[in-house]
Amino acid sequence: MTPRGLRALSTVWAQHLDEDVKRRFYKNWSIAKKKAFTKYADRYKEGASKPIQKDVSRITKYCSVVRVIVATQIRKLGFRQHKAHVMEVQLNGGSIADKVKFAQEKLEQEIKIAEVFEESECLDVIGVTRGMGTQGVVKRFGVKRLQRKSHRGCRKVACIGAWHPSAVKWTVARRGQMGYHSRTELNKKVYRVGAGAVGGVTNNATTAADAVEKNITPLGGFPHYGVVNEDFVLIKGGIAGTRKRPVVLRKSIFPTTKTW
Repeated sequence: MTPRGLRALSTVWAQHLDEDVKRRFYKNWSIAKKKAFTKYADRYKEGASKPIQKDVSRITKYCSVVRVIVATQIRKLGFRQHKAHVMEVQLNGGSIADKVKFAQEKLEQEIKIAEVFEESECLDVIGVTRGMGTQGVVKRFGVKRLQRKSHRGCRKVACIGAWHPSAVKWTVARRGQMGYHSRTELNKKVYRVGAGAVGGVTNNATTAADAVEKNITPLGGFPHYGVVNEDFVLIKGGIAGTRKRPVVLRKSIFPTTKTW
């Protein structure tokens, strides 16, 4: 913390970064020299001029907020994309030393979703909605069409403002981008945190009312997605965006007020 707010003090990277994470740092991986973080790994060696432990001790001593840089395991999904998504996540709970210790232990490790979320809790879901491109005022804002014989078109706003103030206000419906917006939905309940079928699990979707054991994937796979092999979360309600588009799940920041 500084007089002008929070400021980054130091960053500690893992000794071995996944190739898919390094792809995120390059514009064109196929023609790149692939030298990212090769010199940084030398800081883990004994007798290094700038050892890693020096940065870790500074973070423990001076920092008031600790965040971890995490990446997705994009190869597990079988997509065409091989560039991992990288995100910064804040650690909450415990002392600064506890946070730094947890972050150090998780370097180069997988964080399973069951370690973070549990059944029957509420989450906030952050996603990007489906993009529809440029749309007119009728579809974008639901304004009423003009009469059939109106002058110069009928799917328009007839009056976009008074003479004075001589400006078009932001409240007036205008054509423009529709969809592909970041949206946050609050307090969506978790129905199940399931184990992946890759480990040999055969009943990760079985309930008390089921007569047979079954997995979450329906017969033939999910439309436009496929087979769910990895750990999954079952959430009540819809999720913003198309299939295969990444979403962010976070702990709910407002307490839920529902009584059922």
